[in-house]
Amino acid sequence: MPTLVDLFRNLLDAFPGSEKGQERARLFAYTLLAIILPVGSARTSNLLRTLECVYAMRVSVHRYYTFMASPRLNWGVLWERVWKAIPKPLEGSRLLVALDDSLNPKTGKKIFACHRFFDHAAKPNGSRYPWSQNIVNVGLLKRIKGRWACIPLTFRFYHLKKDIGQRSLRVGRRPVAFETKLAQAADMIEEVARVFSSATILVVADSWFGNRGLLKPMREAIGERTHLLSRLRSNAALYAEPASRCKGPGRPAKYGLRLGTVTDLACQMKARAKTYTVDTYGRVRDVWAHDEILLVKNLRCRVRVVWIYRRTQWVALFTTDLDLSVPQIIEYYAARWKIEAGFKELKQDVGSTKSQCRTPQAVVNHLQFCMMAVALTWIHTEMVDEAPERRHSVKGRRHFAFSDARRQLMRVAADSNFDTVFGEWRSHARNSVAAMFMRLVA
Repeated sequence: MPTLVDLFRNLLDAFPGSEKGQERARLFAYTLLAIILPVGSARTSNLLRTLECVYAMRVSVHRYYTFMASPRLNWGVLWERVWKAIPKPLEGSRLLVALDDSLNPKTGKKIFACHRFFDHAAKPNGSRYPWSQNIVNVGLLKRIKGRWACIPLTFRFYHLKKDIGQRSLRVGRRPVAFETKLAQAADMIEEVARVFSSATILVVADSWFGNRGLLKPMREAIGERTHLLSRLRSNAALYAEPASRCKGPGRPAKYGLRLGTVTDLACQMKARAKTYTVDTYGRVRDVWAHDEILLVKNLRCRVRVVWIYRRTQWVALFTTDLDLSVPQIIEYYAARWKIEAGFKELKQDVGSTKSQCRTPQAVVNHLQFCMMAVALTWIHTEMVDEAPERRHSVKGRRHFAFSDARRQLMRVAADSNFDTVFGEWRSHARNSVAAMFMRLVA
């Protein structure tokens, strides 16, 4: 079984063997540990203070801030090594990929990727167009020690087309070109599918991404092994499959009889619903549902539609993967909520919103560090034999939290000789007071 040291050594092997390359590798590894260490936010000044006080590293302010804005960090290679280090990433034969976007509110001018974005979830007393960054995220949905979790895989900053034309944005030497959120999502999923070349890709997204604008470019780039699982809009029209007929003049029909909207069929199908036992949201529940294979024009393919009924409400889900059973469809879509929990872990628990960065490369690097720290925490939790102990009991919750996984990782880092990952070229030694402090925090 690989250890924490093996996990970090695999990442550090991607750095050059020169003196400067090894120095960046050392700062890279301890910056990740400083982010995971639950002593404060991931603000750059706080990370530097953690390196000096906890790990007894001596690095100047100018050198560290230059490192955090360095264009020499090869994030593509580093992320690929992280993806390959995930133990048993498949759920059966499928790779469950969660997709969503989130807003990261900011204060201050001239911050990279900040625009006035519309916030559909704004509070009544909040701005509908906050000054914020819009981040499109892709994560891996995976069961870890009996609970679902979302491991961050990659992200893109979404820019408004009018702002790109006005400012001519650049990241390093690369100009920023306009891409829609759907195009960005398709590009990221293609990168993931390139690494997991033999797996069936099932993208789980909300209704905004659940359309042909995402499915078509994915299948053009990846092929028929990619599928979509999402929620149907209530006014979407559904069609029966075309009836087979003898060869004759004219083009064969693509769609059969129009059956009505999702709302119309929900009332008709309720009498035919059955009870399924499904593990959703941390507990086993009895769910009342009915499924049909139908056609939807905005996807232009056959889909399995599942109506889920509650006492006074209903929800309609669909998937292009016709081999999925009804309990799998319900459970996988319920697991999609973990990407929303992942936003909370990234923004509040890790503290990525506290970033002081403004320049393009520094903003990108800081968010890369925060997302990789979250991913390594979940990967380490899956690698160890025992599940983290829940520190604070909450009524109705029997599984551990992300904060418990962070403490477990830091306990392992404090108890093991983590400095050996650097071999002969490490330039510091952790003092006993810092080691004791780490154990207290963990």
